[in-house]
Amino acid sequence: MGQAEWARDLARQLLEEPLPRRWAHTQGVAARAESLAPILGAEADLLTASAWLHDIGYAPQLVDTGFHPLDGTRYLRDVHRADDTLVRLVAHHSCAVYEVTERGLLDVLNEEFDQERPELVEALTYCDMTTSPDGLPLDVDVRLAEFHSRYGPDHLVSRSIRNATPCITSAVRAIQVALGEAEGS
Repeated sequence: MGQAEWARDLARQLLEEPLPRRWAHTQGVAARAESLAPILGAEADLLTASAWLHDIGYAPQLVDTGFHPLDGTRYLRDVHRADDTLVRLVAHHSCAVYEVTERGLLDVLNEEFDQERPELVEALTYCDMTTSPDGLPLDVDVRLAEFHSRYGPDHLVSRSIRNATPCITSAVRAIQVALGEAEGS
């Protein structure tokens, strides 16, 4: 069984029943990741695995700090002894630095989980931020507006997304350019 298949089974176990909408989103993010195989080559399985696992920290039994990337990565590291690169991708997905700063946990995240290569983090950000909560593809601007609508203007997540918008849109655009170049070659 490859890393992506293992990740899919674990994510299903943690999300499908207690959080069906989160599970739908996760399936869409993983499908997006699979579509990046032409630009990722040998790292496609790793990205797909991280897409399956990026939101497991929302699973009720894993919530500890309330910051899902940290809660999910601790579980992957401590319980499953998951691949370090995979763990770092989940820890830092979708410009997580902005929300973790709002939550006062930046030092904790950075002490426990190093940064991962920017091109892989950008790819996971692209997959997450171009997938709706229901798992459907959508434009990044629509996705960002959805966050603000769901949480309201003063919520910590909305503030984080507002601050992270240049990081998120830059990541999405970088992958769109890479995909365009791959199609043109």
